[in-house]
Formats: sequence, C-alpha cells, structure tokens
Amino acid sequence: METGRSTDDPREELSLVEQEPAGIRRTAAELRGRIGEHADEPTDPEEIAALITLAEEQESLIGVLEERRERLLRRLGQRS
Repeated sequence: METGRSTDDPREELSLVEQEPAGIRRTAAELRGRIGEHADEPTDPEEIAALITLAEEQESLIGVLEERRERLLRRLGQRS
C-alpha cells in the first residue's frame, strides 16, 4: 500500500510520511464515529460493513506509513 507520494530526498519523504498518519487517523476516527453514532444513518448491513472495511483500510495504511517512516529514519541515520 503506497500513498503515491515519494521523493528522492529521504528528508523530504520523511516529512511527507510524518504528516500523513495524522490525517488518516482523523479519517478513520470519523468513519468509526459515523458507524457508532449513525450520523448519516447507514441502515443496511452492507453499508455498515463497507464503512468498517474502509476504516480498517485506513488504519492499515497508518501501519504502512509508520514502517516507511522507520526505514527512512534508519536510512538517514546511515547517511549522517
């Protein structure tokens, strides 16, 4: 799972990777909130399942970004 944003400069890429999880966490929390509060009234099981799946995918992406961040930090540490 890639976010589509990449750069040859590890410092620039690290900056991008560090910013993305916060936005994704907000999105996942909003999705879970919609499910719990029925804010938009998802009424059928398929719609609820789709929202849950989307939230889980967002949370999985956070893990991918955190792993990428760690790789970039190690790479930058080796360059110093």
